[in-house]
Amino acid sequence: MMENKDLEAEIHPLRNEARKSQENLENQVEKEETFRKSTPPQSRLSRCRTVAFFLSLFVCLLVIFIISFIIPCPERPVSQRMWRVDYNTAVALNFLAMEDVNRDRIQDVLFLYKNINSSDSSNRSCASEGFSTPCTIAAAVSGASGSLLWERAVAQDVALVECSVPQLEGSGASPTCVLVDVSGAFTALDPLTGDTLWSRPSRPGTNVSVLGPVLRVPDGDGDGTPDLLVLTREEEEVGVHLYSGSSGLQIGRRGSLGCKGTGGPLLHVTRTGAHYLLVPCASALCGRSVKRLYEEVTGRPNLLKTDPVWERRVNTSAPRMPLHSSGTIRFLMSVPGKTGEDVLLVGSEACVLLDRQELTPTWAFGATQVLRKPTLGHFTPDAGAVAIENGTGIDRQIWLLDLGTGAALWSQPLPGLPGGPPSTSLLTADHRSAFFFWGLHDGENQTEARGARHRLYMFHPTLPHVLLELTNVSANVVAFDMVLFEHSRHAACILLTGPVGPEVPGLVSLTKQKVKDLILGSRVLRLGTGGSDSDQAVRDRFSRLRYLSGA
Repeated sequence: MMENKDLEAEIHPLRNEARKSQENLENQVEKEETFRKSTPPQSRLSRCRTVAFFLSLFVCLLVIFIISFIIPCPERPVSQRMWRVDYNTAVALNFLAMEDVNRDRIQDVLFLYKNINSSDSSNRSCASEGFSTPCTIAAAVSGASGSLLWERAVAQDVALVECSVPQLEGSGASPTCVLVDVSGAFTALDPLTGDTLWSRPSRPGTNVSVLGPVLRVPDGDGDGTPDLLVLTREEEEVGVHLYSGSSGLQIGRRGSLGCKGTGGPLLHVTRTGAHYLLVPCASALCGRSVKRLYEEVTGRPNLLKTDPVWERRVNTSAPRMPLHSSGTIRFLMSVPGKTGEDVLLVGSEACVLLDRQELTPTWAFGATQVLRKPTLGHFTPDAGAVAIENGTGIDRQIWLLDLGTGAALWSQPLPGLPGGPPSTSLLTADHRSAFFFWGLHDGENQTEARGARHRLYMFHPTLPHVLLELTNVSANVVAFDMVLFEHSRHAACILLTGPVGPEVPGLVSLTKQKVKDLILGSRVLRLGTGGSDSDQAVRDRFSRLRYLSGA
């Protein structure tokens, strides 16, 4: 039988091959069917997941390609390192404010001036706004280039201005600039456009002076916008005026604080969240709850809070609060404390930190000639500091005090001119502060300094034995500030210079200079012994400072 099969294979070889192929095909089909039956569903699911992964990866790469190469990236605005704006035959007013007017993420500068030249186009706007020439003109210039963003006449003569006052959080309203004319007229401006939001020709009375600043108080008339509180001094009495923050309409009638105020007011919030008005009254503090003021001027109950502890302390007939003697009160400041904001009282005999709730002294520092508000900052990352300028002329001394204990952290004699530019500070990335002081170094006395230049000095706590002299300014400095134009990037010095008095108009200049550029050309001053770094190494360390937004 086997022989027959072999013989047949020899006679018909192709038929035999076909039979073998058919058998192999049947065997392969059986194997695939067996494999398919033996393959679990999870393996097929894994293959689907692999396909989905590569498909998602392809889509992501496609989106990245479109964003990177097809859709153009927005151009970052180029900020000039220095610019200058000049006005001839003008008078500058002591006011500077910062706001991102053109929404380019760089802060812009708002300022006030009077242009005396009647041929200037700006003065023709005085008549169009109902003012005589010269009038007060508000202007906004680009922080990046110094180009004019808007400019318009806003008042005849400005007595007070409070700018970049935010509305209630979440309301969506824009910041507001509030101006008070010497006649008592109120005007609210939109700092983004210069447009008038509202204007009220309010006249508190004759022989009345306004006690600044204008305060923003909780909404008492129910329109969803914080209201404005203005104090006026009328002979022996302090008058209280409340205005709607949304319309400028007066709320109720004129009220009274019941005492003779001698300084600017402070809005204080107690530990229970109650708002109280504090006003210097010679060597005492006058206090009154905002709730009681609303009820007095409107004649109806109010939903605002009072603090039982403070109510027992404040006598409604003569609202003087008992204090340990610090002499005549010159300034009141809110400063950060452990549980909220404490009160720093600057008197003619001492500077005293008062507890937020009890108004009891936490510490006192003997100072007799503090003629301007102290400057807040940080000497160490975990503790606040306050810079106090004590004295004038060749006797002027700069003190940095620990805000929590009143301990002296650093001091330096630095002669200065009366009425010179104020000090300021900028928070650095190491959570310390760079402090900036104006003065007359090298032992210049007050008589010799009449024609001398103002000098701007920079101090940082990491180099306590060094002062940098950043720049000299021969012109009269009307207003000054150190500004962080871009977050963590662009710190610059803003100077508004002009004539000494309003009676003699002259050249008014607004100048911006980058702090880093000022440091490169600065002069290093050694304070006593200590520090072995070269002058260039010191400049390099200051140049590497980075700045943060914050107090």
